[in-house]
Amino acid sequence: MRDVRIALDDQAMRIVYLLYERWLLRHIKQQPVPRHVGLILDGNRRYGHRLGITDPHSIYALGARKLDDVLDWCAELNIPTVTLWVFSPDNFARPQEEVSGIFAAIESKLAALAHDPKIHQRRVRVRAIGDLALIPESTLSVIQATEQATRGYGAMDLNIAVAYGGRREIVAAVRAALADMATGPASFHEAIERLTPEVIAKHLYTAGLPDPDLIIRTSGEIRLSGFLLWQSAHSEFYFSDVNWPAFRRVDFLRAIRAFQGRKRRFGG
Repeated sequence: MRDVRIALDDQAMRIVYLLYERWLLRHIKQQPVPRHVGLILDGNRRYGHRLGITDPHSIYALGARKLDDVLDWCAELNIPTVTLWVFSPDNFARPQEEVSGIFAAIESKLAALAHDPKIHQRRVRVRAIGDLALIPESTLSVIQATEQATRGYGAMDLNIAVAYGGRREIVAAVRAALADMATGPASFHEAIERLTPEVIAKHLYTAGLPDPDLIIRTSGEIRLSGFLLWQSAHSEFYFSDVNWPAFRRVDFLRAIRAFQGRKRRFGG
């Protein structure tokens, strides 16, 4: 009898959440949604260990599968740009077995995206952003193949931030801007005078894309850790206690609803 009661309680909760999701979705569609959502995917290891999974590749493969759901949710709301932070340069300090497991999961997922009918039907352009010189050649090869397979699309932009650090990005953008100026007649001092926020922004990894309106971090951590430091100057933030692989549609809709409830002043 106890097992029957538990099963009935679980079924009742699923119905409640389904009704709640429908209510959220109906209200969300009545207001503007973010043009760009950034997600910091945190809590993979904690979720895997809770399930008794110790193999790093298996742990991070769970999180990689969640990407399909996120794309579905964003397509449902017509959110045109999504950036997922999957690996930081700081993560290279983790045990080699874990680092290898992360890159194996990244490779598997990107290879699947290149052949995913939904990606092509939705015309999703997939790009990797970060210091790609740091990543294994096998991962880089898969990234290049996926980018090539989706290069002609533009209905939705999916950015995979790998070996990405916000400080590194800003340094790289400033260097690139100065290098461009060095090829012209400008002196060093003239180049410094011409270095503006707009010039630097043109050399960021996300150049040409809107800055993120909303950044979501999972697993209960309340910090950016260097994610899109330049681009997030006017972003709204939402921190979820749910570990990334367990992140649900209702959690995503709550984040969007919270964003819509905020009054964005942009310094005014």
